[in-house]
Amino acid sequence: MSTVTNKQVILRDYVSGFPKESDFDITTTTVELKLPEGSNSVLVKNLYLSCDPYMRSRMGKPAASGIAQAYTPGKPILGFGVSRVIESAHPDYKEGDLMWGIVGWEEYSVVTPIPDMHFKIQNTDVPLSYYTGLLGMPGMTAYAGFYEVCSPKKGETVYVSAASGAVGQLVGQFAKMMGCYVVGSAGSKEKVDLLKNKFGFDDAFNYKEEQDLTAALKRCFPKGIDIYFENVGGKMLDAVLLNMNIHGRIAVCGMISQYNLENHEGVHNLSTIIYKRIRIQGFAVFDYYDKYSKFLEFVIPCIKEGKIAYVEDVAEGLEKGPEALVGLFHGKNVGKQVVVIARE
Repeated sequence: MSTVTNKQVILRDYVSGFPKESDFDITTTTVELKLPEGSNSVLVKNLYLSCDPYMRSRMGKPAASGIAQAYTPGKPILGFGVSRVIESAHPDYKEGDLMWGIVGWEEYSVVTPIPDMHFKIQNTDVPLSYYTGLLGMPGMTAYAGFYEVCSPKKGETVYVSAASGAVGQLVGQFAKMMGCYVVGSAGSKEKVDLLKNKFGFDDAFNYKEEQDLTAALKRCFPKGIDIYFENVGGKMLDAVLLNMNIHGRIAVCGMISQYNLENHEGVHNLSTIIYKRIRIQGFAVFDYYDKYSKFLEFVIPCIKEGKIAYVEDVAEGLEKGPEALVGLFHGKNVGKQVVVIARE
């Protein structure tokens, strides 16, 4: 029976405030490359891991309001990844199959596949790392949030915050395909240039350089905002509300400005929701995974025809995982943050 070393990223203790690299340990244990008798699981070798903002909510103490279950201190953290099946006792998977879904942050994981949480990869003529982003959870988030929640129409005005991230870069491009006018915000000149020159946004601004966010949005949207794809929250949401049009829609995907605060910022312009009849809807991507095959039918031809630009920020090696994950909350990533464990 073959036993191999298994490097893991362990959460040391529950996190408060901004996470730090020291909140994690890199440890090495061993794993047998053999499933136990009577198992219905799969043993996988992890290839790529996804760094996602929602993971911050899993680092704190268990809370009734959380979408995802809190991590357990002393255990490997969990996240979306791309893996190769080494051994299978599950009827839907065989040795050599590729899958994406929730795995441990480790070199090898034993996974019991769950429908709508683990997916067999059928299209292998695109980069496998794309299944951590464009073809995985963030891509589905952009697709469901924009098309299903926002109900877009050609010619509408669309604003995307955190627009250079894994989800935002795709929302903007989907909106352009619809014939919308699209503006994004990001936190550096490099990211703003990316939005305008690579992703095809009509305009973009660096929110860190704006003294008055309400004025910045008025400048970019002289006729108001029809759709806001919300990734930031706080002061940004407050400013957007003043610039929304009547019957505007806001899809609330995330609020990264609030994740590391002990006391969340208040939003003061809520009365505009009444006057402007604004619809604000939060959503979680797993409510829409039944549309995943429809999403692939739409997006894979777009990739092959060069209609979608996609940028990854790649960290090499599992030991770089904590740095890459923590960097998300300081805006260090440019594009989709991926950790490469093995390229095979």
